[in-house]
Amino acid sequence: MKLFSRRRAALRLGALLVASQVLASAWAADAGVVVAFGDSITAGAGAVEEQGRPVRYPDRLAARLRAMPGDAGSTVVNAGISGNRLLADGVGTKGIARFAQDALAQRGLTHVVILIGINDIGFSVPEGAAGPIRGQPAAEEITAGLEQLVQQARARGVKVLLGTLLPFKGSSYWSKEKESRRDAVNRWIRSRRHVEAVVDFDAAMRDPSDPQALKAAYDSGDHLHPGNAGYAAMADAIDLRALRK
Repeated sequence: MKLFSRRRAALRLGALLVASQVLASAWAADAGVVVAFGDSITAGAGAVEEQGRPVRYPDRLAARLRAMPGDAGSTVVNAGISGNRLLADGVGTKGIARFAQDALAQRGLTHVVILIGINDIGFSVPEGAAGPIRGQPAAEEITAGLEQLVQQARARGVKVLLGTLLPFKGSSYWSKEKESRRDAVNRWIRSRRHVEAVVDFDAAMRDPSDPQALKAAYDSGDHLHPGNAGYAAMADAIDLRALRK
């Protein structure tokens, strides 16, 4: 499926993903259903289709699960919407509002992988400045929103894998101030002890010589979205033991 960056196309993509989730979960009720919840990085922006090979990280994660001995037919549902934010509507309903429907309403759900918040940081501009999205959500506001998702999932008995935000230095919306907020959010995520697992996507994807940037081999070219090798590395960063029932 080709991914588009325009707002209307992203909304259509979100609708298609949600529709496919319902169908996928219907036949997988007796197996584990994992929802990958997030934005364009979860949706797979920057991936290049390869014949017969999964390229988006949720698809590659599903392939890894299916290859496990004794797997009963686990399903990974992609609930990523390009441009989506955790705290504010815009391209799709904000994450804290759509989480119940797009993730927790999935029949047979056992686990959710949460990776969202980079657009809340990246799209923000100072109050009074020109730009489509005003205001700069503090790191504490973003972590409070993530905590809401975690608590909603735990209340339903769903296990949570919480992902750190990927590096984005060099992208069109990076700045030193935004980097400091990403770092603060990631430090909070790494400190969580009430989730099934922390998936340190940041550590898996960053350039050792410049940790604020994606490793070149993993970069799609826009310094924000991974390419195929990057998405493979993301899927490999998830410990499958955390996805067992």
